[in-house]
Amino acid sequence: MARPRSSGYDDQRELILRHAAALFATQGYVATSMNEVAAACGVSKAALYHYVRDKRELLESVCQAHVLRLQGVVAEVLGQGLAPEVQLRELIVRFVQEYASAQNEHRVLTKEVKLLEPEQAERVLAVQRAVVADFALAVAQVRPALQAAELHTPLTMLLFGMINWLFTWFRPGQPLTHAEMAPIVADLFFGGLAGVTVPATSSPESQPVRPRTRQPRKKETTS
Repeated sequence: MARPRSSGYDDQRELILRHAAALFATQGYVATSMNEVAAACGVSKAALYHYVRDKRELLESVCQAHVLRLQGVVAEVLGQGLAPEVQLRELIVRFVQEYASAQNEHRVLTKEVKLLEPEQAERVLAVQRAVVADFALAVAQVRPALQAAELHTPLTMLLFGMINWLFTWFRPGQPLTHAEMAPIVADLFFGGLAGVTVPATSSPESQPVRPRTRQPRKKETTS
């Protein structure tokens, strides 16, 4: 008979996944030991194995928890019965916000999922594909002709290209926050550069960045 779980089991498991994601993201899955994960969580290594069978299962759990959260965001937005464009904008905003608080998990998903066993990777990627499919249908609802031309999925992947890689270069507060960046991503997707609304907190357009001019080289003289 299986031992019953304690009342704090889920909270402790979430803590373990969060610390594991931080370690995997900063120093890599291969270079991280279970001893380090246990120490970061403040538990013994034996206690850690109460939550996961081994390090590879821990990696799968980090990735799976992340994509399931994204799937939950999609389900929540689609369940609101919003108009197509409002719905897609809300999806974009929510995903940018989600990635802002899950940068470690997203980095692990994009860089380390290939280290899983094939059946483990497939479980993660199946959820990821479902998220992309739901997002693509939301794109098609805005412009139904895109689905007929089989363009809704490629356009969705281009959109994810903007969202997914924000974490590699975006530094919030310089001068924009994630909350201010999210609608810019939506504006750019819907209208191209002409559709971007400049936030009041950013630098005025009247003060463009001036290109650096090359100084002429001094003529060398010989003595």
